[in-house]
Amino acid sequence: MALHLRDRGMSLRDIRQRLVITTGAKKGLRPSPATVLRMLCEHDERGAGVSAPR
Repeated sequence: MALHLRDRGMSLRDIRQRLVITTGAKKGLRPSPATVLRMLCEHDERGAGVSAPR
């Protein structure tokens, strides 16, 4: 969903407002903008064949 919203030109804050965490201790809450950014960057790096630094 986040990828689709980013492709539509939405900001991280706007994307965040549309997402809800579905599992774990934070179930039902919204992710932070930093979490959304990290998730999108990790996806982009996997797609480019570059591993994320740890």
